[in-house]
Amino acid sequence: MSRVTIRVVRFAAILLLLVGLIYHLSTKNSNAYSAYYGSLLKNAQGSDGQLQPQQQLQQSLKSNAEISHPRANATFVTLARNKDVWSMIESIRAIEDRFNHKYKYDWVFLNDEDFDDRFKELTSAIISGNTTYARIPKEHWSYPDWIDQDKAKEARKKMREAKIIYGGSESYRHMCRYESGFFWRHPALNKYKYYWRVEPSIKIFCDINYDVFKYMEDHKLRYGFTISLHEYKATIPTLWDSTVKFMKQHPEMLAKDNIMGFVSGNEGKDYNRCHFWSNFEVADLDFWREEAYTKYFDFLDHEGGFFYERWGDAPVHSIGASLFLNKSEVHHFEDIGYWHVPFNNCPTLKQTRMDNKCVCDPEENFAWKGYSCTALFYKVTGREVPVDGNNTNTSD
Repeated sequence: MSRVTIRVVRFAAILLLLVGLIYHLSTKNSNAYSAYYGSLLKNAQGSDGQLQPQQQLQQSLKSNAEISHPRANATFVTLARNKDVWSMIESIRAIEDRFNHKYKYDWVFLNDEDFDDRFKELTSAIISGNTTYARIPKEHWSYPDWIDQDKAKEARKKMREAKIIYGGSESYRHMCRYESGFFWRHPALNKYKYYWRVEPSIKIFCDINYDVFKYMEDHKLRYGFTISLHEYKATIPTLWDSTVKFMKQHPEMLAKDNIMGFVSGNEGKDYNRCHFWSNFEVADLDFWREEAYTKYFDFLDHEGGFFYERWGDAPVHSIGASLFLNKSEVHHFEDIGYWHVPFNNCPTLKQTRMDNKCVCDPEENFAWKGYSCTALFYKVTGREVPVDGNNTNTSD
């Protein structure tokens, strides 16, 4: 046999060996692939072997997605209606792109009506965590027995005539009451400790390169905000009077190192109307569940101001946090770029904006403008105000 023939035979043998090896490996990987997704498919089937809806299959896939770091027990929470679907998708996309695609936290949607299939399909498709769609119990979105509905109607009429924002809205009042004292009681939230409230049509200006919920947990924080401002006086004329009555009845419930100075400049005699804007809040659900806040809300609820005036959930939450939490437990997320019409929080420090790829104008940062209360928060809590040449940051 010639040398050329020998070489050809050897080459053919090696080639056959390689083909066999590739076939073996591809068959093995294909079987493993099929077994993995087969297990997911099996988990998405009912006991009778029939497939459940596509949404539940997607949830199974999400649940099996790899998460490479320890997470907090947390979820996003949104109160929305079916008509909000497109503005809600904008908010979800902002949160997912800037934060949640890395952490895959769940999302709970609440509505006083049933969510339709369209809302569920479109929102769940772009959320990396699991989604829950829940209806609010009627008793949490209706008039309690002690409210005089004729009196409430007259109050709305007067506020509408006075052109007070949302003054004539009945549904807005139910929403504010619900957010103030009931959302955290919904069974859909029972298993969670932390939440991040997200509303339709918000913007996130910067990458968030750390786990916000773990930050809350690791630093023993219980309430976090981005924007603070003064409330409209005409909407809460007697809210502080009711709060003072509660404090006199329950002085033992005030935190020893509270930040009453954030909401009152004269040791509790008057309310300066400062509050944390609650359309963005990251908080510990257990705080609202505790006796101090629960009793405070129940007291306010019986005062009737949610319907006879137009008490908002933002001042109610803010007063509660200022009175019942210690100053070390309340945090300003200065580094999170956030917008909700018409105000924004844009990180003060240039390096922060560069590192986090922010797309906001620091000159429009509401935090240090005159109507904001953020500088006062820094003064009351004794924290150093960030300075980068573009903000005056005065606390007077």
